[in-house]
Amino acid sequence: MSRPRHWDPDGSRHGGTPTYPWRMAPRGLFTRRQLRARGLRPGGQDVAAQVMWRSRFGGTRPAYLYRLALAKPVGPMTPAKAAALAKANAARRTCPVCGRDAGYVLPKHLGTCLPCADHGALAA
Repeated sequence: MSRPRHWDPDGSRHGGTPTYPWRMAPRGLFTRRQLRARGLRPGGQDVAAQVMWRSRFGGTRPAYLYRLALAKPVGPMTPAKAAALAKANAARRTCPVCGRDAGYVLPKHLGTCLPCADHGALAA
């Protein structure tokens, strides 16, 4: 029986980073999202390993893994952080052409709200 495609626990084929196939990483290693779901963050630690899988769009994709034992708690949301986040989100919703809050994040490929993009298409 052959070993899985991305099985490289010593990292000899992947630049020194231990690599495992999808769903085969050792216990105690988590992705950023998995840590965040537990209220934790990597906390400055280096990547401990990676999980790789074949993408349906071709090639392979990695997910970096961090040690749970070295993870630190996420900092609390302060009023200053909440205000900065609200300001950044408002900027993503404000149309540069008409200046209105669109109520949704503006599509990057248009750069404006939908009514302004439609009006521009009709005028051109």
